[in-house]
Amino acid sequence: MRADRIFAYGATAGLIGDLLLGDPRRGHPVAAFGRAAAAVERGLWRDHRGWGALHTLVLAGGAAGGAALITRALRGRPAASVALTAAATWSVVGGTSLGREARAIGGALAAGDVESARERLPHLCGRDPYSLDGPQIARAVVESVAENTSDAVVGALVWGALAGVPGLVGFRAVNTLDAMVGHKSPRHRRYGWASARLDDVAGWPGARLTALLAVAAGGRPGDAVRAWRADAAKHPSPNAGPVEAAFAGALGVRLGGTLAYGGRVEHRPVLGGATGRAVETEDIERAVRLSRRVSALALGVCVAGRLGASLAARRVAGRRTAGAAAAVTRIAGRRRT
Repeated sequence: MRADRIFAYGATAGLIGDLLLGDPRRGHPVAAFGRAAAAVERGLWRDHRGWGALHTLVLAGGAAGGAALITRALRGRPAASVALTAAATWSVVGGTSLGREARAIGGALAAGDVESARERLPHLCGRDPYSLDGPQIARAVVESVAENTSDAVVGALVWGALAGVPGLVGFRAVNTLDAMVGHKSPRHRRYGWASARLDDVAGWPGARLTALLAVAAGGRPGDAVRAWRADAAKHPSPNAGPVEAAFAGALGVRLGGTLAYGGRVEHRPVLGGATGRAVETEDIERAVRLSRRVSALALGVCVAGRLGASLAARRVAGRRTAGAAAAVTRIAGRRRT
């Protein structure tokens, strides 16, 4: 079985597995990777970019390299390769758990239980929940759903289409390292620099695809495009900006503004402010539904792209083979004459 079909079948099965099962309750591979990353950090940490780059190389390179070795060992065994791709996809995507957490917070807000919503918010993002009121929590949830649609689903599928299981695993490793050490705390400002920059590079294609699909699937394409073009560059993150701006326009809401992370306050530009309104609790469900549509479309785009690239490569190879055969025939004919 060709590699493009292995990815198509495996990624589809893995995304269906995530839809039906969500993340495993125990023994999640990403959680195990996080524990390993924390152990490596304890041994390597220095307030220096070079040591942080080594941390990133050891962990992200080790994860992708290990996946590559397993993939190579299963070469010629299509059923096992499909199963590996499905398992890897299910392990690294997190769309269902993202939606469950967002809906749980939305349910608490709808019931007027702001304290429960604050307690659950750290499961979804790194904001300081006790500095937020109900509408601010709702806005934080919508922003997190938008950003994590790219980080937890679309970006992984893009790299899976490009590089198979090593791409899936490597992307999740890079994204996890960024979440752990890529922020600007005093401890990680230098040590996490390499992880943060690598995450920016790895997340670039998935973020643009996510924004494009939000435009297509959101029901307000004009507003989504305008918000993307007008506001994305204002965001401090080169990847979260396009995604959150497109989601803001697609949902007709305003995102951004004042945020608090671990006692540190940031004043970010407003996204979607030209046509959007303040986020309401009901917008959480709308954001989750948009996230699911974007994820399904991303699977289709990535599978089609992988199949199309494989077909194009085979045609080019076929032309070259035919051309070489024709050249050999011409040379042989000249020699006979």
